[in-house]
Amino acid sequence: MVDITPSNGLDQVQIRYLLKEDLPALEWDGEYRHYRRLYGVVYEDMCLGRALMLVADHNKAGIIGQLFVQLTGSRKELADGLKRAYIYAVRIKPQFRSMGLGGHLLEVVEADLNERNYCWINLNVSRDNPRARQFYERHHYRVIGAEPGRWSYLDHEGRRIHVHEPAWRMQKQIG
Repeated sequence: MVDITPSNGLDQVQIRYLLKEDLPALEWDGEYRHYRRLYGVVYEDMCLGRALMLVADHNKAGIIGQLFVQLTGSRKELADGLKRAYIYAVRIKPQFRSMGLGGHLLEVVEADLNERNYCWINLNVSRDNPRARQFYERHHYRVIGAEPGRWSYLDHEGRRIHVHEPAWRMQKQIG
């Protein structure tokens, strides 16, 4: 993976693939504990070649950012394992935002997907997060439709959690 250049103030950050021992750090001191099982499933998918998990690792602060990619899934219009991939779970710790890290994470994953011969990257951005939508638009993603944003997962205690986050579907052509 590519290191962030010193000119943007994050010279102590490396973008790399997640290691199994990094999984607890994704919980961000308990804030995202409820996703523990989900993180484990995505990690298993990564081991099977169906997903990617990238992290921004600061040599003093630890994991300060993340970005996951679904390479294949049940919704082939999002991730078909050949030409379409789906980005999700993009997070940067608040004190490291607006420093170029999110954009660099996107650049690294786009280069990776391009090397794998993917042509399209899809993502959803919450309709109530215009700042995130503007971020993706600056990186040449365009809105192609609306998503109802209904999904569910098992939390760390085994409870089924239902989520409703209406979103904009965005897409970018690469390669």
